[in-house]
Amino acid sequence: MDNRSKPWHGVMVATALPLREDLSVDYDRYAEHCRWLIENGCDGVVPNGSLGEYQTLTPGERIKVIETAVEAVGGANVMAGAGAYGAAESRRWAEQAAAAGCGSVLLLPPNTYRADERAVLQHYREVARAGVPIVAYNNPYDTKVDLTPALLARLHEEGLIVAVKEFTGDVRRAYEIAELAPGLDLLIGSDDVLLELAIAGAKGWIAGYPNALPQSSAALYRAAVARDLDTALPLYRSLHPLLRWDSKTEFVQAIKLSMDLAGRHGGPCRPPRQPLTGEQAAVVRAATEKALAEGLR
Repeated sequence: MDNRSKPWHGVMVATALPLREDLSVDYDRYAEHCRWLIENGCDGVVPNGSLGEYQTLTPGERIKVIETAVEAVGGANVMAGAGAYGAAESRRWAEQAAAAGCGSVLLLPPNTYRADERAVLQHYREVARAGVPIVAYNNPYDTKVDLTPALLARLHEEGLIVAVKEFTGDVRRAYEIAELAPGLDLLIGSDDVLLELAIAGAKGWIAGYPNALPQSSAALYRAAVARDLDTALPLYRSLHPLLRWDSKTEFVQAIKLSMDLAGRHGGPCRPPRQPLTGEQAAVVRAATEKALAEGLR
């Protein structure tokens, strides 16, 4: 683990959620998974994100997932997802995370309609009242709301956010964000631009594939932020056939399949997610087995 100055820095794994065959949550297995990630070089966990299938969880399940993560690895190492339909509900999730001792929360903008700048600002103002550090999540593909560098600068200037999970894949934004909001921490939001954003000055990685290959993923991140390209570039090339699945619609199923192949419990997903097609599964299986054969763990 890094000696992090802020709890949202470092390798923060967006945790996959273990489900039993009847699709109930296996909390004991989830706690073990969180501990295993820390033991294998990661810095913290991000429960109740998209990879954790939060949209399909009941309120009671969401609360228990956060409490399980905090008990397993300590609250400072937990960034709880606070995504919800409205600002009032997101604020309640942020308050619940704060009460559980989480070090930060991950917050999408309004995502049930194409919110304008006024709506985005008010959304983050409302959730900021919970008093827990907020990491903004910019995913305009799924939310239809783009947290542009200029808008992020406004949010940061008001003291509403401490960092941004940048998922657009547009590496150029890293430099514009640094110019407009130099105090705002950039977090890598999609696995397949890790090296590029690390070189651009990222302070952390909200990561998917460490669920299956934590040691190699953490080694890649640390080499990349240290600009040790002799170490990072070969690792990145070896892992990239898997990392690029993090930006695909079927990322949850792909990562869970890789976990299964790596000897972890990935298991099923809740509907509406469907199993990978035979062709998709074959691609993930081949890439995972190749990485494992090369000694990546």
